[in-house]
Amino acid sequence: MLEGLRTAAAGMKAQQFKLDAVSNDLANANTTGYKRQRVGFSDLLYERGGRPTITDAAQLGTGARAVQAGRTFEQGNLQRTDKPTDVALQGEGFIRVRLADGRDALTRDGNLHIDANRRLVTSFGGFVTPTITIPQGVSESEISIGRDGTVLAKGQSVGRIQLANVRSPQNLQAIGDNAFVTTARSGNAVAAPATTVLEQGALEGSNTDITRAMTDMIEAQRTYQLTSKAIQTADQMMEVANGVKR
Repeated sequence: MLEGLRTAAAGMKAQQFKLDAVSNDLANANTTGYKRQRVGFSDLLYERGGRPTITDAAQLGTGARAVQAGRTFEQGNLQRTDKPTDVALQGEGFIRVRLADGRDALTRDGNLHIDANRRLVTSFGGFVTPTITIPQGVSESEISIGRDGTVLAKGQSVGRIQLANVRSPQNLQAIGDNAFVTTARSGNAVAAPATTVLEQGALEGSNTDITRAMTDMIEAQRTYQLTSKAIQTADQMMEVANGVKR
């Protein structure tokens, strides 16, 4: 009976993990460049049932656990804004940025703006790297961003937005604010494919499928409820067993 309690508790924990991931996806359904999370399940350890002397005893599972499988980097829908500093990536890759703490990061959030020091920064405060400074007296309407990332201010080149990619995007580490850092499993950042381009005056929407996310949430909730009933049943059986013993 204790094994049943442990197995059910492990299942509830796994479904709670999935619920948290789906809830986060739904909360970011309108976040620029957001990529939905991937959650899978795997078996926990198996134990041999029956007496120790039985060599062909059945294998008893001890439950399941949720596995974070990274993000799904499907292309989100492009949304026109006609704002000169907004850019949307089309194709594989990321914009190189530098965080306030000095770390290099990657993002697909192209909601750029000019800060107090006339530098191009992201919505979460990351600096486009290499640093691109817009000269004084140049308004946003006088900024042009080419498909290759070249930034022009009044027709003069002031820098280029660097696009990068990694060998395994699913293994990037999310650090919040729509930014990712590389890991040993993702590989180092390298130049993005030539087919990856920027679209000025547009933003890439979240790739969260609301209908699918709602279905996943209902499924996880129902599974959580059923697993909790297994604990209630095991508790009732233990109560009956204790009554027989008395």
